[in-house]
Amino acid sequence: MPGLVAPPTAPSPIARAAALAARIAEAAPSIEATRRIPPDLAEALHAARLFHLLLPRAYGGEEASPATYLLALEAIARADASVAWNLFVGNSACLVAAYLAPPEAHTIFDDPRAVIAWGPPNATLAEAVPGGYRVAAGRFDFASGCRLATWMGVHCRVREADGSLRPNHLGQPAIRTLLFPAAQAELLDTWNPIGLRGTASDSYTVTDLFVPDAFSTTREDPSLRREPGSLYAFTQQGLYAVGVAAVALGAAGAMLEEFMALAQAKAPRGRPRLADDPLVQQEVAQSLAKLGAARAWLVALLEEIAAAAGPEAPIGMADRARLRLGCAHATQAAIEVADSTYRAAGVDAIFPGSPFERRFRDIHTLSQQIQSRRSHFAAAGQVLLGNAPPGFL
Repeated sequence: MPGLVAPPTAPSPIARAAALAARIAEAAPSIEATRRIPPDLAEALHAARLFHLLLPRAYGGEEASPATYLLALEAIARADASVAWNLFVGNSACLVAAYLAPPEAHTIFDDPRAVIAWGPPNATLAEAVPGGYRVAAGRFDFASGCRLATWMGVHCRVREADGSLRPNHLGQPAIRTLLFPAAQAELLDTWNPIGLRGTASDSYTVTDLFVPDAFSTTREDPSLRREPGSLYAFTQQGLYAVGVAAVALGAAGAMLEEFMALAQAKAPRGRPRLADDPLVQQEVAQSLAKLGAARAWLVALLEEIAAAAGPEAPIGMADRARLRLGCAHATQAAIEVADSTYRAAGVDAIFPGSPFERRFRDIHTLSQQIQSRRSHFAAAGQVLLGNAPPGFL
């Protein structure tokens, strides 16, 4: 299989993402209709190394800074939120490489087109057996990117030989991540939502699955990382939230840009252009400020936390809470701007194929994802007020 190694003089990830934006936007209607990323576009994303932004350099990845990652994903999301969502989920899964031993990480990621997909944990149990773990049968849902995956994963509680559940470092039932070649999972065509249709977040089943211990790890204890880079001092859940915020900012920003173009061209019957309406002028200015402020604060937080991070330990509770707050704030700001823009566009927003309706459906599908819950504000505030719950990530 030919390599996809970028030359040392390659443009930044942000520039590479921006360079693909027009091509992605052109493919967006097909992505929406087929619920798949076309093979030629997938190849272009691999060639631009956008699935490996968070992969350690030791395994051929970019090991991009969190701020660079945010801005690159936002550029993609302006063109199509589904493509950006697949990139964010694929990159989030790349973080597992920092917790694997080098031989196993190389086995997965020496393929320059490597993509890991998985669904969230559920009641499925993995049995601890000699040499690893066995899952007799299980179904998992919401596996974004599974149609491009070369490897899959399941997150399971572990039942020991004596029937007890293995505890984690907090004394709670541990969730173990088990990785295996994608051919060992059966994909189910179940993803047919109102938005983010192109993510192919389908379900999958496994039967009599054995995974060697070396191809398993945990996402619950950030102190177990093997990679010393500052990127991996961030918790995996924290960087997951960065990805969601990036997709939200991009989708909302694209809606606002489209409305600004509409406002300068549209004159309702017998009235001045929308752009000449003081209320519209105010709404546009406030929306631009809201998105810009949310993005700028999140970028500043990411850069500040990354600069202070070291190889000795993961980022502390206060920084985890600030990161969570910045991501929650950016995501909610984007949803609010998308809503106000949709309302301001009037009937131009309601028809299929308009510059607004698909993005509106996309961002409101995103708004239902766990990372978009407003309860994250309360969780961050709890930590910042000195009452951190055990295991806050």
